[in-house]
Amino acid sequence: MSMEQLENEAMNLPQEERERLGVKLLSSIDRGLDFEAEWAEEIDRRIQGLEDGSAKSIPGDDVFCEALNRLQ
Repeated sequence: MSMEQLENEAMNLPQEERERLGVKLLSSIDRGLDFEAEWAEEIDRRIQGLEDGSAKSIPGDDVFCEALNRLQ
């Protein structure tokens, strides 16, 4: 099977199967760049901070406004 045929076959898969195939293919070449576990930990830490009150959320508009002010 040619690469073009393989690509066409893959593109005709349902979305969920394409996603699974994509993750599998990427993980086969990005062995040293696995950030998924680290991101999951960071997400859990941030959620916990919001839930227990040790962190506060800041509206996105405020964040971008502050960033622009710092750049000027």
